[in-house]
Amino acid sequence: MTHIAYVSADRGVPVFGRKGCSIHTQEVLRALIRKGLSVDLFATNVEGDRPPNLEPVTLHALPRPPKGEPAVREQASLASNPDLRAALEDAGPYDFVYERYSLWSFAAMEYARENGIPGLLEVNAPLIEEHAQYRVLVDRAATERVAERVFTAATALLAVSDEVAEYLEKFPATRRKVYVVPNGVDPQRFPAGLPAKMPKREGIFTVGFVGTLKAWHGLEILVDAFAQLHARQPAARLLIVGDGPEYEKLTAEAAARGLADAIHFTGAVDAAEVPGWLASMDVAVAPYPSLPNFYFSPMKVYEYMAARVPVVASRIGQLEKLIVSKVNGLLVRPGDAAALASSLERLLLDRELGRRLAEVGRATILAGYTWDDVAEKILQHAKLKVEYGLA
Repeated sequence: MTHIAYVSADRGVPVFGRKGCSIHTQEVLRALIRKGLSVDLFATNVEGDRPPNLEPVTLHALPRPPKGEPAVREQASLASNPDLRAALEDAGPYDFVYERYSLWSFAAMEYARENGIPGLLEVNAPLIEEHAQYRVLVDRAATERVAERVFTAATALLAVSDEVAEYLEKFPATRRKVYVVPNGVDPQRFPAGLPAKMPKREGIFTVGFVGTLKAWHGLEILVDAFAQLHARQPAARLLIVGDGPEYEKLTAEAAARGLADAIHFTGAVDAAEVPGWLASMDVAVAPYPSLPNFYFSPMKVYEYMAARVPVVASRIGQLEKLIVSKVNGLLVRPGDAAALASSLERLLLDRELGRRLAEVGRATILAGYTWDDVAEKILQHAKLKVEYGLA
């Protein structure tokens, strides 16, 4: 049996949690298990109960950096590499190592290189720029040295989008090692006829959003668009599934617009509840604003499509490649609330169009955007490097 190490050294990724990064990790693990692999998980943040179907995973908890000043945490994270290396040495040998890229970790990829096995590095975002802009990054020079070191050691870098791939290709160490492997979805979580968490009522049209309530998800645009739609179509309601830093601002905006009774906020929900909430929607929205560096591979959109819910999304980044407007969804200009409202009204008035978009959307997912497809690509890259002696 193929024995692999999956490494997540980022303290901000609770591998058993319900954040988007957590769900991504869990789904990749499940898909690798379904492929028949024996998986050891090395993780810094292991808080919470083990999610379903991850029982076969052998867990190795890594030391967690102490709370305190950012500079202290950064140095502690960097200093934890010997602990990770020792843990891999003790638990191995492995057929290959798979790591979710984090700012301070390089030991896993160097372990793989020195043991002559493939080291695959999953890169979900330009982390250095992201942390510098949205969080606190004290020693940027050190993160750049770590990036050069880990990119050099990795056999292959698996970027979740073309935009992330373009970012990676700016580093000299990544030459001819970058491949795009978009996120996926488990379509079996979204069977036809699933009961709705919020039962549908005759004549009511439900617009929905699922995700963390953060500024770059465009929720203000969605509320503005919904206000325009509701003024023309009072039977419309808006369902916002999730929690986050924009919650209070959005609820206040809904109240100020007189829409408190028409907009329902669920707060945080468990991943297992998402299919039922999607079954409550007549259309699902990804209302991203116009962002200069849109590098996301939005799992929410894959879930919308897998659940047979027609999608209206911003024409931006990877969404332009996934969605063919008027074929498997509708695309609108980013940040254009009026265009979003018009597209939503179009689906309200033409239910048959919505049904067609939903069915083709589901077929799009089944044709190549499942977590099993992701696992297959991972294995292909690992096998390729072994067969051609490039490890």
